[in-house]
Amino acid sequence: MKLLSRPEEIFLLAIWKQQQHAYAVTIQEQVKKMTGKKWSFGAVFITLDRLSKKKLVHSWLSNPIKKRGGRSKRMYSLTPTGRKELLAIRKLQNSIWTDIPELSLDSKR
Repeated sequence: MKLLSRPEEIFLLAIWKQQQHAYAVTIQEQVKKMTGKKWSFGAVFITLDRLSKKKLVHSWLSNPIKKRGGRSKRMYSLTPTGRKELLAIRKLQNSIWTDIPELSLDSKR
């Protein structure tokens, strides 16, 4: 079983949160909100391309937008496989964190 990487998980969650409004700019903003870190557009597109190649996301071009000078946006949504992988990683994380002793910076262990 090949697990999602943390960036893949974060991007899939960002796309899921954006629903029908997920394109590079909104995904980048959502990832920043979720992580507190700004990702360059290069890193955003590399991750989106990787997710597309793995068939975890589907992309398409929107209708041309006057405000954008008639250009389209590349929109993203999760595929059924992408949703399945997110659910699997969540189940795994819940499982591995079960019964873990309290963890803090003050712990003596």
